[in-house]
Amino acid sequence: MALKIVVLAKQVPDTRNVGKDAMTAEGTVNRAALPAIFNPEDLNALEQALRLKEQHPGSTVGVLTMGPPRAGEIIRQGLYRGADTGWLLTDRLFAGADTLATSYALATAIRKIGGVDIVIGGRQAIDGDTAQVGPQVAQKLGLNQVTYAEEIVSVKDGRALIRRVIDGGVETVEAPLPVVVTVNGSAAPCRPRNARLTMAHKWDHCPLEAESFVAPSGAERGALLNQWSVADVDGDPAQCGLSGSPTKVKAVKNIVFQAKESKTLTGADADINALVQELLNEKIIG
Repeated sequence: MALKIVVLAKQVPDTRNVGKDAMTAEGTVNRAALPAIFNPEDLNALEQALRLKEQHPGSTVGVLTMGPPRAGEIIRQGLYRGADTGWLLTDRLFAGADTLATSYALATAIRKIGGVDIVIGGRQAIDGDTAQVGPQVAQKLGLNQVTYAEEIVSVKDGRALIRRVIDGGVETVEAPLPVVVTVNGSAAPCRPRNARLTMAHKWDHCPLEAESFVAPSGAERGALLNQWSVADVDGDPAQCGLSGSPTKVKAVKNIVFQAKESKTLTGADADINALVQELLNEKIIG
């Protein structure tokens, strides 16, 4: 059974390097101030997709991402590892999206792609840690969903057998296609880039990246990747980007925990209340 698989992948700021310029005045992440990387759990998702492609001859894997033009690098990283194609959603109207607006944009793109059997994404992105986008995409598309997956064991007769992690153990579930699957970081790590595929696709680019992708003299010009705007996916601008985002981020901070003197507390209500208040004041909880 040949499968049409779409991997949801995100280019994220490296949150190990959060500094004073990490936020814009509008309360969104200042991505230009931080190094950009492939979201780690999305790499786990990509590996599951590539394994399914190997198990089912004729299957295709496409990488769907949303971001500024430089996010086209995420598609190339997928191609280097064995993906067949990709789509970049890039438009100023997409900018500043929270999970609700992001899932809306991704869902409209998946509808445009059409005929998708399996949508696979990481459990969550390290720049938000919400784990909301995958389930929201499934809800908007009216698809079955399986979360916290560690392995897509098999796909047969229109049904996917999936092993997932739950509190206190592991369970294996079966879901009919089409299905949305979100993958944990405990799943198999993604394979390294293939040298031959890297050479074949290193000059592939999205139209808005063209100025950054001037091939050396005599080198073959790379292929154009799919680049879609809000209009291209028949999206509603009011549901995209900041306009469609009811969630606003108040602040982003890099908090370093430091050891302090130990304290001995009794079980008295006053001691417990004082400890909770201290933790709130120090922004350790809350």
